[in-house]
Amino acid sequence: MKKIDKYISKQFLQTIFFSLLAFIMIFIIIDMFEKLDDFIDKAVPKLIILKYYLVFLPEIIRLILPVSVLLAGLFTVGKMANQNELTAIKASGVSVYRFMAPFIFIAFLISLFSIYFGGYAVPSANKERVYIEQNFMQKGLVSAGSNIIFQDTKTRIVTIAYFDTRNLQANRISIQIFDSTDITKMLSRIDAQKMRYDTTTSSWVIMNGIKRIFKGNLENDVSFDTLKSIVLHFKPEEVIKKQRKPEEMKLPELKAYAIDQLRTGNNPNRIEIEYYSRYAFAFSSLVIILFGLPLSFTKRRGGLAVQFGINLIITFAYLVFMKISQSFGKNGLFDPILTAWFANIIFFSAALVNLYRVRK
Repeated sequence: MKKIDKYISKQFLQTIFFSLLAFIMIFIIIDMFEKLDDFIDKAVPKLIILKYYLVFLPEIIRLILPVSVLLAGLFTVGKMANQNELTAIKASGVSVYRFMAPFIFIAFLISLFSIYFGGYAVPSANKERVYIEQNFMQKGLVSAGSNIIFQDTKTRIVTIAYFDTRNLQANRISIQIFDSTDITKMLSRIDAQKMRYDTTTSSWVIMNGIKRIFKGNLENDVSFDTLKSIVLHFKPEEVIKKQRKPEEMKLPELKAYAIDQLRTGNNPNRIEIEYYSRYAFAFSSLVIILFGLPLSFTKRRGGLAVQFGINLIITFAYLVFMKISQSFGKNGLFDPILTAWFANIIFFSAALVNLYRVRK
């Protein structure tokens, strides 16, 4: 049986590899056509485009890995069934469950690898991808309003539209200063195009703005090129932490962010769902191989084309279940853990039924 295990494992791994290559090429081609206008309109350099897809690659692999594993499993078993190899293995006394052992073992190892890959490697790559989108493609920036608001002191509120992590520069900033005895009364307001952190003096320099001073019904406006007199207490690291998206956060950072959201009185459901989904999606390769593999044991008309069609249906059904559960969870109807694992629970239950019905 060891020779058969090696043979199956070799065929399975080879098919996973080529499936990944095929899906990666298709994904990149489609995505490139969608973003072609952005690349041209923003005159993005070719090397930056190349770098963009290199750092996008880990996210692509994370997304298509379960599909590739399922396709490889169905393709491998379907090919063996069409060539009567599966019939010969059954005739030798090997049960279907024993035959599935190398598939399940490899899928389990891939799932364990996916926890680290999706929880640590992918977020690191996503940081570079988001940086390129924001700085070269002008995507993810807020054109009106702001996406970072925090309190610097008891009487000062700072708003930042976007923070450039490379240059330590805040763009489209607003600083509102209130009366300590009456927090509803604004004493002054500073609006500026940018604000840069000076590492030599450990202070902020505000540039190209206007300062409004309010005294009763009177307003005094003063334009400036640079403003250094105001003392701000926050550091660039604090702004970076507030600006980061969940897709850029590693597993421990996501968990800490969810705790911070709860402590500050915000609803942490969306962050917790993202956190638990990292684990659930990592094990999707194992779950859908358990569900889909028994379906390919029977020799079918149409051969591998039919197996490919089955793969698409299973993948679509899995993604639909996942999206539905996440919609309920984000609305507070499901517990975050149940939301993340709902699709896996449904498909694993169906897999047990399929395995029970398969002839040994």
